[in-house]
Amino acid sequence: MTDTSHSAAELPERPLKQAIRRGLMCRCPACGEGAIFSSYLKVVRQCPACGEELWHQRADDGPAYITMLIICHIAGFMIHGLFSYTDLTPGIVGLIVSLTVIPLALVMLPSTKGFMVAMQWSRRMHGFGESSAPQH
Repeated sequence: MTDTSHSAAELPERPLKQAIRRGLMCRCPACGEGAIFSSYLKVVRQCPACGEELWHQRADDGPAYITMLIICHIAGFMIHGLFSYTDLTPGIVGLIVSLTVIPLALVMLPSTKGFMVAMQWSRRMHGFGESSAPQH
């Protein structure tokens, strides 16, 4: 059996900050040109611009957890502020907070997933450092 894996010293380092910036913009972490998603949260198999394989990504629930962490803090501060500094009823406060944080979460989720994919690509996690075909 032949070992085809490369040691970390043999592979060139991938720029973390640049990859994160591209991922947050929902672009390919390698080239920054191609779109990383084919639909709302479906990652393309490979970049349409540079051909970088992106099927390796394993974002799983990470983007949802990060998004919820941020959104729940925003909601908490909004609820505190609206109850402390206004005379609004709880129903109105709930409506205002819901109408603010739900769209914000939906807008934030793709960027958060792009961030996770870019981090994995940059750190060569989950097969991003190897050249192999997907296994079905």
